[in-house]
Amino acid sequence: MNDKLWRRDTAHDATDLRARTKKYALRIIKLYQSLPRSGEAQVIGKQVLRSGTSVGAQYREACRAKSPADFINKMEGALQELDETSYWLELLVESGIVKPELLTDLRKETDELIAIFVSSVKTAKANRP
Repeated sequence: MNDKLWRRDTAHDATDLRARTKKYALRIIKLYQSLPRSGEAQVIGKQVLRSGTSVGAQYREACRAKSPADFINKMEGALQELDETSYWLELLVESGIVKPELLTDLRKETDELIAIFVSSVKTAKANRP
């Protein structure tokens, strides 16, 4: 079986997405470090820290998947973490903890990564044996 049918990424694309998800995690860490020390900000901050830094790790696991089903499962896990991160970012803004304009770029990157992961999962599902 040809791995490229279900992995879809070329080595270059995989490297780029690895770097992109790592950069995303670093941005999430910086966000957490900049949050106020209030109780609610720290509770939400820890949630966004956990989910946002998990995306890259989940993606790396997907790159080492043993089968198309394993790849899909791990990519869906990363997608769940992105969706959860999006939720926590929304709460930070809607609760007034963080000004919306401060999270515009991070929320945009979250949405772009979600689109990439959704597309990858759909392609993998369509191409699995």
